[in-house]
Amino acid sequence: MQPRMNAPKNTACGAGPNGAALPGSKPLNPAAPADSLDADVLIVGGGINGCGIARDLAGRGWRVVLCERDDLASHTSSSSTKLIHGGLRYLEYYEFSLVRKALAEREVLLKSAPHIMWPLRFVMPHDAAMRPAWMVRMGLFLYDHLAQREVLPGSRGVDLRRHAAGAPLKPEFTRGFVYSDGWVDDARLVVLNALDAAERGATLFTRTACVSAVRDARGWTAALAGEDGSSTLVRARALVNAAGPWAESFLRGIARPAAGEALATRSLRLVKGSHIVVPKCFEHDHAYIFQNPDKRIIFAIPYEGEFTLIGTTDVEIEGEPGSAHIDANECAYLCEQASRYFRAPVRPSDVVWSYSGVRPLLDDASGDPSAVTRDYLLEANTEAAPLLSIWGGKITTFRKLAEDAADEIGRMLGERRATWTERAHLPGGDLRGWIGSERRPDLDFERFVSELRRRAPWLPGALARRLARAYGSRIERVLGRAQSLAELGEEIAPGLYAAELDYLCREEWARHPDDVLWRRSKLGLHYSADERAHVAAAFGAAPSREQRREVA
Repeated sequence: MQPRMNAPKNTACGAGPNGAALPGSKPLNPAAPADSLDADVLIVGGGINGCGIARDLAGRGWRVVLCERDDLASHTSSSSTKLIHGGLRYLEYYEFSLVRKALAEREVLLKSAPHIMWPLRFVMPHDAAMRPAWMVRMGLFLYDHLAQREVLPGSRGVDLRRHAAGAPLKPEFTRGFVYSDGWVDDARLVVLNALDAAERGATLFTRTACVSAVRDARGWTAALAGEDGSSTLVRARALVNAAGPWAESFLRGIARPAAGEALATRSLRLVKGSHIVVPKCFEHDHAYIFQNPDKRIIFAIPYEGEFTLIGTTDVEIEGEPGSAHIDANECAYLCEQASRYFRAPVRPSDVVWSYSGVRPLLDDASGDPSAVTRDYLLEANTEAAPLLSIWGGKITTFRKLAEDAADEIGRMLGERRATWTERAHLPGGDLRGWIGSERRPDLDFERFVSELRRRAPWLPGALARRLARAYGSRIERVLGRAQSLAELGEEIAPGLYAAELDYLCREEWARHPDDVLWRRSKLGLHYSADERAHVAAAFGAAPSREQRREVA
């Protein structure tokens, strides 16, 4: 089943830089009059929570419509630190329930999509001025045992004078601790949930805003407006507000009962987390967790082969979440804290890219943004047609949140249906057709890469690995019947061929250059301005600010 997309009618996606059709591309439908759809559930918001809920509901047989004002994962869900983790630092805030829930999800997620998620070992250099060694050991003991582990190894102490992770650090850091968590390509995680939802019958509209939603005792009537001028009327039995940083403003300004009363009962604290990307600071494959004098932590993580990702900050913001960007103080803070540990200082002039995500945290009256809970709350309103609002959450617990949300929707509709996602693969994550029986997710992926190289020896090694990471077993949909690089069509930019771009437009809702360069992939980080311009030309678009790789 192909994803159901609301494709912008004026896009040039599917055409090459000279206007030629990409291999296998199809002409887009002309503009059509307003459509109407009937659904069981309308979901507003195409981030990880919205797409995760759409997937779960569709898999239980409900008719689902999802709308997203921008691209999938345009905001918070593509701007995380990209970790599947329990949240070691949350133990200090006694968030044991949240940490346990997140720890239990790590291995569930790693098994579901080994191509976009994998185990990662973290090194914590010990600084006695921050936390005593006994406290760190106790925290890591809890971290190891709060939830069952099958894939991830436990923690241990290390001598940084002998361990490879000690080489990039200042000589005063002689001992440390190593523990396990996981890494995820966050934007692709969102897309895979959207793909699974669509393949199970959901209808997804991207670059389409919900401009009004009125409820009565029988259901919701919502008006959707596409950026291309299209309009759609959706009648749904229930509505899910998964608008992330806009969840509160959606209830206050758009979703209203017929009487015109406001529906918002909760307040969000919008906390900006900024990250910087610099040329790689170390050669090994471990990540670092650094303790700062302000009692916060930052991570330094291997990123995209050639870089190190450093983040994050916690800065409370006011105003429009979409305009959030890193400021000079945040950049200086991240550089300063990383430089406390690395022998070679990290300077603002080293930054090649940066991004900021706004975390929609439930206001719990905490004075310190770092102490605000990362747990989620599902708020059900059944005064008329069911309304479920999603408050807070973190990427690691998205599947459990979606499962709880689907259970709650079933309760409100009077139609409880069985859960199913805990043992299910995400699209591309089932590698058994390539490698036989599953063993361990990270090793299974390496077996998959080896089999891909055997079946397609004409693929250069780096390209084969990148495509394997991005698409897993769905790589067949990208390569088609190609038996050579030439059969993938024009090389639009280094390593990006027409066949892949056509696939992204056809099946993954890519409509603008940024969708490909900065969300479906991070190729924008590796390309020159001219190379990014070639990709933009394939869409008939001018290079964006992100494509020019400007640091905000």
